[in-house]
Amino acid sequence: MNGIDIWMWFHAGWGQVVVIIVGLVLGSFLNVVRVRLPEGGSILFPSSHCPRCKAKVRPWDNIPVLSYLLLGGRCRDCRLVISWCYPVVELLSAVVLWFTVRNAPTPMAAAFSAVFALALLLVLFIDLDWQIIPDVITLPGIVLGLLAGFWMEGGVLPRLIGAAVGGLGLLTLAWLYRAATGTDGLGMGDVKLLAMVGAFLGWKGTLGVILLGSLAGSLLGLALLVAGRADRKTTLPFGSFLAPAAWVVLYWGQNLWEVYRGLCRALGG
Repeated sequence: MNGIDIWMWFHAGWGQVVVIIVGLVLGSFLNVVRVRLPEGGSILFPSSHCPRCKAKVRPWDNIPVLSYLLLGGRCRDCRLVISWCYPVVELLSAVVLWFTVRNAPTPMAAAFSAVFALALLLVLFIDLDWQIIPDVITLPGIVLGLLAGFWMEGGVLPRLIGAAVGGLGLLTLAWLYRAATGTDGLGMGDVKLLAMVGAFLGWKGTLGVILLGSLAGSLLGLALLVAGRADRKTTLPFGSFLAPAAWVVLYWGQNLWEVYRGLCRALGG
């Protein structure tokens, strides 16, 4: 079986099952990273354990999603409630990896896109929980996105432009926001995240991510204002909107771009 045959197999029925299983396993590891990385802990040692009673998680209690359901979302030993984030991250990891493999034209494109998509998953939950985006995710991500240009369609130049548009563009917006309001609305973590997005998706993709992320954030902010659960000074973790927007552009960006061009032509007469 040659490389092409293996790639075709991954797009077939059983191959997709393997991809989903791998995605669940990777999601279990991402849970460790999202919990320990913001605290500065090792992602390898010690082994997984309950934060309250310190009991080690048994191998049969560490099966993605299934163990959570069988244990009723609690530690086997002390019955501490386990966050719902654990199975959600595992399921999302499987879905993201499945979409990536299904949409990637080549194994190399799938590998780079999978790293990018799973990094976005980490950003989404870490930013939600801690309101930070670790440099250890975004800075290597910028380099990896630029390197991907040597093997993927489009080359390196559009990715360089995308990283510049993403990073410098958002930095300018952050400066203008602070000048207008006197408060910080965007952090440097968001700037580096959008530079990583630009390195992977190019300048067109970056503009799409900014548009979709800003729209989603504005709609949620408006909803919270109407519900009385926020005021004009409430800050939202922007990275948690940029990450899903980047998924949308990664998987359906070309279709969205064609729709946009079609609308422009129609409006232009």
